Amino acid sequence: MLSATLLCLVVGITDGDTLKARCGEPGGYEQITVRISAIDAPERKQPFGRASRQHLAKLCFQQQATITPKTKDRYGRTVADVECQGQDVATEQVRSGLAWYYVRYGKGYVHLGELEAQARAAGRGLWSVEAVAPWEWRKR
Repeated sequence: MLSATLLCLVVGITDGDTLKARCGEPGGYEQITVRISAIDAPERKQPFGRASRQHLAKLCFQQQATITPKTKDRYGRTVADVECQGQDVATEQVRSGLAWYYVRYGKGYVHLGELEAQARAAGRGLWSVEAVAPWEWRKR
């Protein structure tokens, strides 16, 4: 689904790596669910799940977002790079210690690995506790 960059209004925050956005022209809006590329945030019931969601909301909720679609995931969500308030959302979530760099799906996003290492070293966010990666937590 590699389509053009979209200018959308963020109308909902599902969790720290997923949002809902309204795109298009007045009278012809389309609401899409967007999974942010290359990161995985804690699930809502995990430690820091709520903080991760709140951080994403501060960045994006009711803000205009630049969404660059990359693909669709198995749930039909648009996987995309997202920018809100001039900031790359994946970068800000990882830098703040509120998301993992999702290596499995993060080819081409090596800078996120470096930011995660810095957040870990500084004990920021979820790195202040013994964090369980969301993909491990979901298996349980």
